[in-house]
Amino acid sequence: MYEFITSETLAEYETFIEAHQNGHFMQSHLWAGCKTAWEWAGIAVRNGEGAIVGALSVLIRRVPGLPFSLLYGGRGPVCDRTDREVLAELAAGARTLAKKHGGYLLKIDPDVLSSSEEEIAALNAAGFRLRDSGKNFEGIQPRYVFRLHLNGRTEEEIFAAFEQKTRYNVRLSGRKGVEVRLCGEEMVESFAAIMRETGERDGFIVRNADYFRRMLQELGEHARLYMAFYEDKPVAGTLAIGYGNKVWYLYGASSNTYRNVMPNYALQWEMIRWAVERGADIYDFRGVSGDLSEDNPLYGLYRFKKGFNGDFTEFAGEFDLAFRPFLAWGLEKGQHLWRRARAILRGVAK
Repeated sequence: MYEFITSETLAEYETFIEAHQNGHFMQSHLWAGCKTAWEWAGIAVRNGEGAIVGALSVLIRRVPGLPFSLLYGGRGPVCDRTDREVLAELAAGARTLAKKHGGYLLKIDPDVLSSSEEEIAALNAAGFRLRDSGKNFEGIQPRYVFRLHLNGRTEEEIFAAFEQKTRYNVRLSGRKGVEVRLCGEEMVESFAAIMRETGERDGFIVRNADYFRRMLQELGEHARLYMAFYEDKPVAGTLAIGYGNKVWYLYGASSNTYRNVMPNYALQWEMIRWAVERGADIYDFRGVSGDLSEDNPLYGLYRFKKGFNGDFTEFAGEFDLAFRPFLAWGLEKGQHLWRRARAILRGVAK
């Protein structure tokens, strides 16, 4: 039987999420604190001994001007995702939540590999339908990522496995005088400014300084802001999250100047070292395109991350549990058209 998380069971829920091999920071209540425009609810399922064996963190957002809400369980659920009984109970809890909030759709995007037929079949049996998430960041979360499996290796062993050019560039950044510093909120404005520069250069929308500041505040020891300095000036930065058995490279920014001193390589190496220090199993470089043709404008991002000798990983994509199927189709179609129009307008404005 499912239950909803309360203030009395929140600590137990958080302990379960962090300890589980399928745990993810987006399923933590801490992450919900970064999403001020969304409401939060947690669903849990217990076994016969009373221990939590499945959980789903759900963000809830009202559609502007309509009495309906979208439910989103980023990278959830956290459980044995072949356990159909647990998945069915979590789906039942989501349906109850949808009735309360006028939910028309629950969207999830678990770290389920595209090759994991058993997990996909179990999610389908619980009512979740896999949808086409595209190849170039069309989904909410990236479908294609690079993951470095640390496997208890030392820093030296991990570094030795990098491609030769990547090792060279990490060392070059040090020889050029690049210094990576672990920073706090005092450097958020500088990071946000470099992020804006990156967004303008590469054509994507960026978060503001308040958002990054809130992340550091809400996630506490789980979040780190690294800044790369050259001649004592900040020239690049990254925001990483360490949670459970993984570390994620979440945001990265680099100035248009001084890119020749390779600050991005130095930053990646420091985040990988943090993952080793934490005893993490996986360092996640996050998204790359699934289109690996060299004429793809995103191919350079793939080549950069590939140089660290991680594994190109394809997830199944997004799963939808529709409570009002026709409404869900109409709203999703409208959002898709709006995103396309926004991209066109941004291109015209350049």
